Amino acid sequence: MSVSRKRFRIEQAILGDAPIVMPAVEGGEIGPMHREIMAELRSIRAQMAAFGHTRPAAVEATDVARGVAENHALLETYRAQIEQCEKLKVELDLIHDAISRTKREIAVLHGNSFNGEEMAKVNGELGAVVGGTEQATQQILEATEAIDQAATALSKNISPDQQKLLSEEIQERVVSIFEACNFQDLTGQRISKVMNTMKFIEQHIVEMMEIWGGVDAIKAHAPPIVDTREGDAKLLNGPKLDGDDGHASQNDIDALFD
Repeated sequence: MSVSRKRFRIEQAILGDAPIVMPAVEGGEIGPMHREIMAELRSIRAQMAAFGHTRPAAVEATDVARGVAENHALLETYRAQIEQCEKLKVELDLIHDAISRTKREIAVLHGNSFNGEEMAKVNGELGAVVGGTEQATQQILEATEAIDQAATALSKNISPDQQKLLSEEIQERVVSIFEACNFQDLTGQRISKVMNTMKFIEQHIVEMMEIWGGVDAIKAHAPPIVDTREGDAKLLNGPKLDGDDGHASQNDIDALFD
């Protein structure tokens, strides 16, 4: 007995309308050849499915090694960045410490030297030095002038009584000169107070300079000093100290006329 099956379009195009009849197998079952073919097809399908999900061991090992290398490189990058951050933190801590120490020095200067009371005291001491020196100089000049006049009068023919009066006046003027010279002691005390204040300021300024690298580091950022004075003001430099350069001595001046 034959068995009819479905006709496919390709079969219809080739065979036409001729019927396709498959021979019947004994017992109404498909033959052993068909079962073998289907078994082989299932085996091939299973192998293909297994091939799609299972990768060779060599490929797996290569991918694992590549992943480990990439992770190691990324770890090294993170480690280098962490080291740079640590160095930056150290530098920032140093800068913060330097700024804090500088603030303390400025606070000490402001509290002990630059406030209004202390500066007023320094200005008062210097003003007293100038006033005392001027007053003592005036007193000495007046006494000297009176002594000169008395000495001139003594050189003339005068009576003994007049000579005695002039001698007493000269003695009084000499005592007045000695009294006027006492200004030196007061002036020295006042100037010592001013010098102590200046030394205190200088000490803390030097400390701040050391915080930021010392004098040489500060000099690198110092603007050039330009003398903007003109005319006679540019020639007035005041008396020189021992060892100062740029000043002509009296011997140098005398040598110009030799």
